[in-house]
Amino acid sequence: MPPALAIAAQLAGRGHRVRFLGHEANRAAVGAAGFEHEAYATARPFSSRAPGSPLAQLAMFADRGMGRDLLDSLRRSPADLVVVDCLLFGAMEALRESATRYVVLEHLYDAYLRGPWLHGPLGLGMRARRLRPTRSLAGAAATLVATLPELDAGSRRSHAEGLDFVGPVVPPLGPRPEAPEPAVLISLSTYAFPGMTRRLQSLLDAAGDLDARVVATTGPVIDPSDLRPPTNTEVHRYVPHAEVMPRMSLVVGHGGHGTTMQALAHDLPVLVMPMHPFLDQPMVGASVAGAGAGAVVRRSATPAALAPVLAGLLAAGPHREAAARLGAAIRAMPGARNGADRIEELLRREPRAPGPGRPAARR
Repeated sequence: MPPALAIAAQLAGRGHRVRFLGHEANRAAVGAAGFEHEAYATARPFSSRAPGSPLAQLAMFADRGMGRDLLDSLRRSPADLVVVDCLLFGAMEALRESATRYVVLEHLYDAYLRGPWLHGPLGLGMRARRLRPTRSLAGAAATLVATLPELDAGSRRSHAEGLDFVGPVVPPLGPRPEAPEPAVLISLSTYAFPGMTRRLQSLLDAAGDLDARVVATTGPVIDPSDLRPPTNTEVHRYVPHAEVMPRMSLVVGHGGHGTTMQALAHDLPVLVMPMHPFLDQPMVGASVAGAGAGAVVRRSATPAALAPVLAGLLAAGPHREAAARLGAAIRAMPGARNGADRIEELLRREPRAPGPGRPAARR
């Protein structure tokens, strides 16, 4: 949601009307950002709070109900362009088959999407449901990749025409204190991965002996009362990362692309504990570690094994210079602004496009 909302805000500020179609669970975030939200009428319900198996994720990504609802929405209220999430192949296929012009928004590494995702269990599951994910990606009028090219191995190989690295979409960066006290932010996923409470407790135990303030956020799926925080730790259900990261020295996460890019944008090294092997988290962690700006640990790591890794990343060292270098590169590529620029360029070239509820223009 954050990359799509940030690009939408840029477009709205330039006078465009932007509306969202999504799950009912998205309504609050979309409304808080000031946009219209229409809930799917027939698509499968979805909640990140319920532990989802790979089969449940497959059913959601391949849901043709999204495509039916999307085309129905466009018939009622046509749009000049549709921006579709890169994982919603049920919706993307409907756009391609109806010759509706669309842009794909990739909020992760392209190397992951076109590699392990398309060629792994989830991509194979798409094909088993008679979807054509590769064709749907290729059918987009443009593809916006909201990440840092040097971290995405996919940027180092040839791509189909239309792939555009716009840069990570991160919130505005607040001022950083001149001499902040040592502080660590520990924040795992808002999605209910199995065993996440146990993983978070291991991290808290490992951070208990650090000479640092520790801030831990549980998100909606972990009950704070199930945790035993050390004396140097404060636990919150939710704290906006944009508010706390300027005062942090280190970020610990599960390898979520958005949180990782936001941490690096603040020049912060990152410790990654991936929660799921099929998702992009291991690749995100490996890229950060490979750039020298952090480390990756197993989700089964014990507090005794985690403690020296945390202490090393909290200390001074070359990992801080590496994180600062990546941070400068991210700040030089304002993803929301660049994404809105590319969308406007496309609209200027073809201001109106055929699609449901709109006849093809005569030449």
